[in-house]
Amino acid sequence: MSTFAKRERLLLADLLETAGPDAPTLCEGWLTRDLAAHVVVRERRPDAAGGLLIKQLSSRLDKAMDEFTAKPYEELIQLIRTGPPRFSPFQLKQLDEASNTIEFYVHTEDVRRAQEDWSPRELDPVFQDALWSRLERTARLMGRGAPTGLVLRRPDGQTVVAHRGTPVVTVTGEPSELLLFSYGRQSAAKVDLDGEEEAITKLHEAKALGI
Repeated sequence: MSTFAKRERLLLADLLETAGPDAPTLCEGWLTRDLAAHVVVRERRPDAAGGLLIKQLSSRLDKAMDEFTAKPYEELIQLIRTGPPRFSPFQLKQLDEASNTIEFYVHTEDVRRAQEDWSPRELDPVFQDALWSRLERTARLMGRGAPTGLVLRRPDGQTVVAHRGTPVVTVTGEPSELLLFSYGRQSAAKVDLDGEEEAITKLHEAKALGI
């Protein structure tokens, strides 16, 4: 049976191929070519990918990104489709699911929602539950930089506290949309916000959500 991560990987590769190398994305400053290079570097250059989180490795990451961005776009797409190298930890199904389901879902929406004619995907309840499970585990990490208290709530009432503080803003939506919001894609997420108007404005404009 195909895993969620594998499914989202193939969807992302297909979408990047269809969009071409110069299409916009929700990642500030990145076109589709840059996003494709990022995905490949993350899987194939762990020595450089650490620069996403560790400042001291940022120059190595920049160099690797330049190297892969210069490759033929079709090659990048094929590298995404075929996945990580044989001996990569990402070859382990459990790690692939844990690390890549959200990664590929969010980046697929980064491409889709940057287009003028995009429309929401119909996601099955099992996948929504899987996304919610991952969101529960990462919410505080993603929301640590929120300028207000932040509560994420599903339509059925399930909640998770992403950031403690006052005033509190409650963001309600499907797990897929809450993920996008908490990963810094506030303007593209289909959610409802409840709280003081000033706090809602601050949260919508916050640059510190996500990694």
